[in-house]
Amino acid sequence: MVYAYMRQVPNFENLGSQKSTILAFAHQQGIDIDQEVIEYAKKDLLLDQRDEFEQFLLSLDEGDYTVLVSSLNILSTKIDEMVKVINCMLSHDVDLWVCDAGLLINKESHMLEVFPLLEKHREKPKARLGLGRPKGTKSSSKFDIYHSQIMQMLAQKQNTSAIARTLDVSRSSLKDYIASRGLKTLVESMGLAAENLADKNVDNILVVCPFEADALAKQEGDRNGSNKN
Repeated sequence: MVYAYMRQVPNFENLGSQKSTILAFAHQQGIDIDQEVIEYAKKDLLLDQRDEFEQFLLSLDEGDYTVLVSSLNILSTKIDEMVKVINCMLSHDVDLWVCDAGLLINKESHMLEVFPLLEKHREKPKARLGLGRPKGTKSSSKFDIYHSQIMQMLAQKQNTSAIARTLDVSRSSLKDYIASRGLKTLVESMGLAAENLADKNVDNILVVCPFEADALAKQEGDRNGSNKN
């Protein structure tokens, strides 16, 4: 089953543009779309408020499913929520196509290709009027060329000192770069094991969908609360 997933939110990429991107990509790849799924909202809701979207994700449980989105931020505009949605799809063995990037995300993907795409969509503080570079924006760095290597070594649980020695760079400068880009958080949130990265394989990245894990945790909390009473 192949779904074209779109989301209509004010001040968001309009449905026509999303559909055009998806259809052009699907035609190029020879993918036949079985059904369009459209999520409507009056504002950009938090993920835990998007009940219909969560139900859609949980419906992708058994079978051969593919989901096409025009861009990654259609899933969410917040990077931690993007990670949660991607993890859910991976746990259900879903193929996710990000059409504007021409990127397939699934259990066979090399996840180092996904990291830069996630970082690209990391929320930036809004620019303020005035001279100079807006506060909160990031300039290019000499470490950008090592981005993938740094991500892989962080996933392998190497510390900053070890990475700095490998790259023959300043530890303090590298530490500042990793912190400013939030690279440790990004690696940890993806939950990647070092051996999976080495093999370009992310099998067993998750056993339980994060949404299901949250529900189980809530049920356990409710049971514990009842037992105390």
